[in-house]
Amino acid sequence: QVQLVESGGGLVQAGGSLRLFCAASGNIFSINVMAWYRQAPGKQRELVATITRRGITNYGDSVKGRFTISRDNAKNIVYLQMNSLKPEDTAVYYCNAVADSRSYWGQGTQVTVSS
Repeated sequence: QVQLVESGGGLVQAGGSLRLFCAASGNIFSINVMAWYRQAPGKQRELVATITRRGITNYGDSVKGRFTISRDNAKNIVYLQMNSLKPEDTAVYYCNAVADSRSYWGQGTQVTVSS
């Protein structure tokens, strides 16, 4: 079992920045890939970014060049640095971990970008 807890969401003006945190606990040594997803009201959940244990990253097209995912394996934390935020980035952001072929989710953290 893996437990994930997100934090760092909030309200920010367009053009601003936020940093999200995802703390992992439990069977962390089995985690291969961690990711951030988001879901806006009335829309499907979409991939924001992924990072492997070795630090290989991948981003959704809508956030490339603005968001950066990173991980601290010693602290078991994954970060999402979000810059140049836009109103369309408003969503609930979820942390995800894949471990032993199982997918785990956090409870989500709200990010609201005002225009």
